[in-house]
Amino acid sequence: MKELPNPTFAFSQLGLRSALWPANPARNAVGSATVSVPAPAQRVEVPSAPVQPATNGISVTWARHQDDVRAAQRLRYEVFAGEMGARLTTQIEGHDVDIFDDFCEHLLVRDEATRQVIGTYRVLTPAQARRVGSTYSDTEFDLTRLRDLRERMVELGRSCVHADHRQGGVILALWGALAGFMNRNKLDTMIGCASIPMWHNGVTSGDAAASIWRQLSATHMAPIQYHVQPRLPLPVHRLDGAVDVEPPALIKGYLRLGAKVLGPPAWDPDFNTADLPMLMRIDDLPARYRKHFLGN
Repeated sequence: MKELPNPTFAFSQLGLRSALWPANPARNAVGSATVSVPAPAQRVEVPSAPVQPATNGISVTWARHQDDVRAAQRLRYEVFAGEMGARLTTQIEGHDVDIFDDFCEHLLVRDEATRQVIGTYRVLTPAQARRVGSTYSDTEFDLTRLRDLRERMVELGRSCVHADHRQGGVILALWGALAGFMNRNKLDTMIGCASIPMWHNGVTSGDAAASIWRQLSATHMAPIQYHVQPRLPLPVHRLDGAVDVEPPALIKGYLRLGAKVLGPPAWDPDFNTADLPMLMRIDDLPARYRKHFLGN
């Protein structure tokens, strides 16, 4: 395996509010200085009942209790640590837990027969991102150019589906619920880190990630005003970017929904992945997906 860079800074540098969000126009004078007045947290609408009636043996709900969140965290640990070999630092054995979980809404897909959680996303809303001080993506990328999008931008993360249920139905159910959530709460932009394992489709050492970046940088880049830079770049210039390899299924799905790539991949040594920064806007949904997910 080709040598990859080592982290040179803490990934959880939070407290970046003043740099990440536009200044609030409401201000209080204190002598000759001015002090920003924090905007009140916006309440998001999360249905208490199942988001969709049970179909094909699965149901979609938002976590209402800590037990629901713990079930999602167990699935994440099983997929990320058990299957992908991620090195997770967690205070709860067998669970993937980090500082952002308590600030997120957690979307769950359950097997109706067993009630097991078989798919999940977590969603960090603009108000909760302000409270925690950043998004997870801020720890991997310099998102300064997205500053003006943040008030209506959610971060999607920690998406995973149980190994026995990866035929497409679970992820479509998750996407449908996410589209409804965005529509109800008048949010229009989604961002997140889409991961490419260092070992992907038989290609090792980051060559797959470098090749996928080369492909997508030519076809699916966001407008330049939204480009971002990784804090710990994958050294794509030292890797073989000419390998014939397809992106992971989740990234291909995002691209079909109109998502764009924001910049080159970051190297995440804990998860042993290359992470592509991606952005998707509701207005960019192709007509057939808009009709399917939003009914218009």
